[in-house]
Amino acid sequence: MRPFRFGVSVRSSLSGPEWIALARRVEGLGYATLSLPDHLTERPAPFPALTAAATATTRLRVGTLVLNNDFRHPVLLAREAATLDWASAGRFELGLGAGYVKSEYDEAGLAYDRGAIRVERLAESITIVKRLFEGEAVTVHGRHYRVTGHTLFPRPVQRPRPPILVGGNGPRLLALASAEADIVGFSGITFADAGTRPELSGFRAAAVDERIERVRAAAGSRPVAPELNALIQRVVVTDDRRAAATSLAQRWTALSVEQILESPFVLLGSTGEIAEQLVARRARWGFSYFVVFDDVLEAFAPIVARLAGA
Repeated sequence: MRPFRFGVSVRSSLSGPEWIALARRVEGLGYATLSLPDHLTERPAPFPALTAAATATTRLRVGTLVLNNDFRHPVLLAREAATLDWASAGRFELGLGAGYVKSEYDEAGLAYDRGAIRVERLAESITIVKRLFEGEAVTVHGRHYRVTGHTLFPRPVQRPRPPILVGGNGPRLLALASAEADIVGFSGITFADAGTRPELSGFRAAAVDERIERVRAAAGSRPVAPELNALIQRVVVTDDRRAAATSLAQRWTALSVEQILESPFVLLGSTGEIAEQLVARRARWGFSYFVVFDDVLEAFAPIVARLAGA
């Protein structure tokens, strides 16, 4: 089994000085990564913000969790990502997804294709980005992208390339991640109705069993199995985990209290109980890389201190 590592995903709206202070705090608390999502909302643009965070720290890895592939052509994406890896001395992780919020596409004047097409386009983009990262002169005339004789500069510091995370919950996306990603990211949530309605059936342990089995089968022929990541949707440090689950069940009406307690995307209990849950979830599903949101980074820090690297 892989050793534990932990990250923080930021969804708060911060000033520039607050962002730098947060990056230093995340590093000081022993987290391995600091990441940003990619939405056209009140959040900083990922690449310049992560460059600033990397410059302000010395060990902290920075990453995207995850970029919307449709917002960037793969040549420009590879160039930005490689430059951030270069600026951070090899501390960048590239997280990619297929996009799901139709209103953001509408705001930017982009076509919102059905999910299968968005995943197909992401697959083509990943192929191009990988080849550029690895130093090829790339010519591709694909269904979605055309590239003619492009060579990337600067090359990434990490060789053969920065790790690529592909994240989501749907079967097509997880199949792509299993085949192509260094890190398979599980969120547990599917956003239905053009990204407006979160659907939580993927939180259930049985649903996770099924998805993990698919990932293992799809990745079975790879020489090195991908790292498995879980984006934790709720952390409550408490002496009464069942009461916390009961409270959540009043809002997450599609889930029972027992399903919430068993879910790998929810961590409830004392510091010791949460540590035990993480060990059990690694043993059952193989998750070793857990990311929490920034509103619980202080509360979760004792678990990081106990388990990071173990």
